[in-house]
Amino acid sequence: MKAINCIEHITQAGERWDSLAWRYYGNPLDYGRIIQANPALDIGSALPSGVKVLIPVLPVSESTQALQAEELPPWKR
Repeated sequence: MKAINCIEHITQAGERWDSLAWRYYGNPLDYGRIIQANPALDIGSALPSGVKVLIPVLPVSESTQALQAEELPPWKR
C-alpha cells in the first residue's frame, strides 16, 4: 500500500468533517478522504475537542485542478 503524506490537525470545539475539508481543501464536500485517513474516529457530525485528525496532503496536480481557473491569480493561469 502506498504511504500517504498527512498533516496532523488537533480539533477544536465544534469542528466537523466538512469544516476540515473546507479549511484544507477549499471544498466542504471533500471530507471523504479525511474520514478514510482516520478509520479509528467516530463519523459523528461534530468532532470532540483535542482529537488528532490526519489530513491527507493532495498531490500538486490534484490540488491545482481543484481550483477553478478564475480563482487562480493571473500568474498561475
